[in-house]
Amino acid sequence: MKIFNPRKGIGTALLLCIAGMVQSQDLHFSQFMNNPLLTNPANTGFNPDYDYRVGGSYRNQWWSLPVPYKTVSLWGDMQISRESIPNGWLGIGGVLLNDVAGSGGLTSTKMYGSIAYHQELGENHLLSAGFNLGFASKRIDLQSFKWENQWNGKFFDSNVGSGEDFAYSQVGYLDVQAGLNYAYFPNENVYFNAGVSIMHLNTPRESFFSEDVSNNRIPARYTAFANMSVKANEQWIISPNIYYSQQAGASEIVGGLMAQYNLSGGGETQVLGGGYFRPGDAAIAMVGLEWNATRLTFSYDATLSNVKNFNNGNGAIEFSLVKFGAFSMRTPRQSRCPAF
Repeated sequence: MKIFNPRKGIGTALLLCIAGMVQSQDLHFSQFMNNPLLTNPANTGFNPDYDYRVGGSYRNQWWSLPVPYKTVSLWGDMQISRESIPNGWLGIGGVLLNDVAGSGGLTSTKMYGSIAYHQELGENHLLSAGFNLGFASKRIDLQSFKWENQWNGKFFDSNVGSGEDFAYSQVGYLDVQAGLNYAYFPNENVYFNAGVSIMHLNTPRESFFSEDVSNNRIPARYTAFANMSVKANEQWIISPNIYYSQQAGASEIVGGLMAQYNLSGGGETQVLGGGYFRPGDAAIAMVGLEWNATRLTFSYDATLSNVKNFNNGNGAIEFSLVKFGAFSMRTPRQSRCPAF
């Protein structure tokens, strides 16, 4: 391993700082429930009440710092083979992710295709297994950095090289994930779901340096979650959630609940509100509106960690839009989850 020399340049220090921060968080959303394919590939087509879903999210984190994160996701999935698989079906889907961080324009772009198999076990249980394969690309604008050896005593001379050992300004690699899901439907008023997944199963190499200088590999990321929905009455559905993720020496846990309030007789219009907590990091407030199977959700992360001393407590804002739908040629099915 090459030993970092602090005299090599402030640009390298900034780059390593940004790269380390990005690796530690590995592209995430506070609204994990609105990004199901990112949470677990077994969630692909895991939607007992509808035939398809399409969604998107936007997250702007730490916008008051010099190195903010802006993350966008677009995803969709659908069910197939319901008629040919007894008491089961396949789910297919895809995800597109884009993330930009820092003044150096560290940009991550990831594309995944996923497939999952869902099998009903009796009338009250559902077991799922999923897998996805994707391509990830990271690039950085090295020209936007200023390096110590470019300082001539008066200004930074951009005509002078960085003096660093960069071999690439862009890298790409294949990425593999897998997961399992279990759901329990004891009756029409209660639903429980839990799952586990492994991301970066192939621990791909990711480095802007040549292999003899750095053989950095992305460590596997382990994720577990549990969701529950309880229909209290014809006006309220309460949904507690918890999410845990661990990668190398870093871990994250998010827990809280969301409540849905029925504004119309059949539940076509609902308002949503909830709160979540990420210990040691942030408190998350969430509000939303659902109208004709289209859900818009907004959340705000208030920073609780020491970072609040630098970002004025401005953690992150996040928007999610999800559309649920059914194919008209299929026979309408009875809801398996609590619904108005």
